[in-house]
Amino acid sequence: MNQFYMPTKVYQETDAVKNHSEEMAGFGKKALIVTGGQSSKKNGALKDVTDGLDKQGTTYVIYDRVPENPGIACVMEAASLGKKEGTDFVIGVGGGSPMDAAKAISLMIRNRDSSEEVLYQNVSLQALPVVEVPTTCGTGSEVTPYAILTRDDLQTKSSIAHHIFPVLALVDGKYLEQAPLSVLTNTAIDALGHVLESYFHSKATDYSRMLCQYAMEVWGTAADVLFGMEAKEGDYDRLMFASSLAGMAISHTSTGIPHALSYYLTYHKGIPHGKAVGVFLPGYLAALPDSFEPQVIMALQALGFGSLEQFAGVIKELLGEVKLSNTEYQEMVDEMMKNDRKLKNTPFEVTKEDIYKITEICK
Repeated sequence: MNQFYMPTKVYQETDAVKNHSEEMAGFGKKALIVTGGQSSKKNGALKDVTDGLDKQGTTYVIYDRVPENPGIACVMEAASLGKKEGTDFVIGVGGGSPMDAAKAISLMIRNRDSSEEVLYQNVSLQALPVVEVPTTCGTGSEVTPYAILTRDDLQTKSSIAHHIFPVLALVDGKYLEQAPLSVLTNTAIDALGHVLESYFHSKATDYSRMLCQYAMEVWGTAADVLFGMEAKEGDYDRLMFASSLAGMAISHTSTGIPHALSYYLTYHKGIPHGKAVGVFLPGYLAALPDSFEPQVIMALQALGFGSLEQFAGVIKELLGEVKLSNTEYQEMVDEMMKNDRKLKNTPFEVTKEDIYKITEICK
């Protein structure tokens, strides 16, 4: 069965926030702006949003304390501020952390009498409208329904139980101009993980593969930036576009084994999310059965790689190595084998030996 659903309205263009400030401001009377402490101020995205709201006469309050890999406490603190201030829509500005947090926060403001436990309960709830302004090129959260939070109780990261699509995404490549190379690399590799995991997925459809194939081509044309080469005209726009396409793809499939494994590295070792995903991508492609070889070759060629060996070498050059102790390594593998949901996302029956093959780089 082929099915496509993408309710988020997307504008990708230079000065997207400025050009569409009236639409951005039209979702309520007072906005809660959710962002991190520094980057959205340095790259100008936060000022673009506040200028746009000021121009339209829409009031707002700013919550700028979203950390990397936010947890439930951050969501509840921001939601408390939003409820106190009477906000009726939420704008996430930044990378995946603020954008994901914005979705969870919108849910808790709308359901003001609910406790934090509702975030992970399978009950039908509505959220406030969410507008997203991405400033990194990896998460795709501006077009996905997912909100990934750190779960200290489970010592991992996982998405909340509720699907919350943003109502509007304002995508502008200029915000990448101020991003450190490490941020560009880690987030672009996250987008690459979305593409490959969605393409080689048990729920893949003709529509999701279409998005993946185009995202691969777009990503490949801008990848030189990740090696420190001077950006060509349009490279930052292409990286943003590839990220959004990849986000649309995982909205239909979700992610797979590399993302599931990455949560261990991020939670226990503090490794940035994109790097934690990327180190497993060559192993994941290598673990696919021989029947997938034509599709693997096609994917690698679309991305600009001549072979799986070349791809593995480039990933190692970009990300370096991640080494775990024998105890940590076995713990990560054992956790993966208990993750039935992610194992079922893989388009072949996964054995423990497959997981060893995928994670060999960490031994």
